[in-house]
Amino acid sequence: MVRQFPAVNRPLQPVCSVCIANFNGEPFLSECLDSILAQEDSASCEIIVHDDASGDASLALLRDRYPQVEVLASNENVGFCVSNNRMVAHARGEYVLLLNNDAALFPDAVATLLAAARAQSAAGILTLPQYDWASGELVDRGCLLDPFHNPVPNRDPRVRDVAYGIGACLFLPRALWNELGGFPEWFESIAEDLYLCCLARLRGLPMQVTDGSGYRHRQGASFGGNRVVAGRLATTFRRRRLSERNKTATLVVCMPTAFAWLLLAVHAFLLACEGIALAVVRFDVRIWTDIYGPTLAYACKAPSALRTRRRDVQATRRVGLRDYLRAFTWMPQKLRMLRRHGVPSVR
Repeated sequence: MVRQFPAVNRPLQPVCSVCIANFNGEPFLSECLDSILAQEDSASCEIIVHDDASGDASLALLRDRYPQVEVLASNENVGFCVSNNRMVAHARGEYVLLLNNDAALFPDAVATLLAAARAQSAAGILTLPQYDWASGELVDRGCLLDPFHNPVPNRDPRVRDVAYGIGACLFLPRALWNELGGFPEWFESIAEDLYLCCLARLRGLPMQVTDGSGYRHRQGASFGGNRVVAGRLATTFRRRRLSERNKTATLVVCMPTAFAWLLLAVHAFLLACEGIALAVVRFDVRIWTDIYGPTLAYACKAPSALRTRRRDVQATRRVGLRDYLRAFTWMPQKLRMLRRHGVPSVR
């Protein structure tokens, strides 16, 4: 069940609907909302927040301080994918901007995205350069992918066509979102942005990063993990399990041609080696039982469980394997991360 709290003076014909999935985001939600209200043309934006049964004072904050925000309050925790699908179904803007509650836009962000969208040869997906909240350093300008669909941050200002943009800041026409089917709710959370962007690219639609503007992001604050702590990559069991499972599903469903099955076999073998090595090095059998074992079981079932999804998606494909791989890099990202940060810690 979802309770609706209508906004005061909600725009009659918004150009952009900013959608914010919130769960226990009270400590940083204000900075996110204030950054939207400070946009150069904030009057053209409607703001929708889906509160996912937060246990903190998020709802009170929204009702007391932000009457101009439309609130969808869920009575049960449904996850990131369902939250965003509900908000976009409620939205009225020509475009939707998915924004994490732990992110904040630069003042010209929406104007920059609108200008870039209208300059695209075909309606596609856009993202902004991402900057670290604390240091202000550039994190990425969208992401490339390695062969196993692991994200590789792009920092090259000359590269505008990327493989995907993370869901912390993702901009696209609402009509395209509906055409692609939104986020796959069976993903729960993690890699749903990857899946959506790969679907668009399979149809020959652009996935680009803007030249200017940007957003600040507290990486990992809203879901846990995905942060470098004391020089070492830190993550959580749940995040790693969902990440490995959902990237595997994206590989199977989206990779064009029968090359997908060969790549899946190589991927499963490498996952097994990785899981055993990490469990031994960390002296923690949970790394195998909670992350890699379930992912490998899923990968073994993938040829039958995901065949229908793959068939339906590939039927809409308008590009070949070569074009799909244009935004890929062949060095496995996990090797880069191992060399830079050592063995990751899991908690």
